[in-house]
Amino acid sequence: MGIERAVRLVAGFMVLLGAGLTYFVSPWWILFTVFIGVNLVQSSLTKWCLMAIILRSIGLGTKEEDSCAVRCART
Repeated sequence: MGIERAVRLVAGFMVLLGAGLTYFVSPWWILFTVFIGVNLVQSSLTKWCLMAIILRSIGLGTKEEDSCAVRCART
């Protein structure tokens, strides 16, 4: 799994977790979901994503695997 897919997976899980906590625990958990959304927007504008850095540091994927040129060359 590439970094981009892993980031999407983690972000989707966090949004669902935040929605569940908002519904079952406290309405204030909506701020967690908003935080995730703001980070997604920020990463799309700046091309800097802390989650991608964390995932790379634990050994998931490489920068080359995220490149479209590498993916297209494999097919």
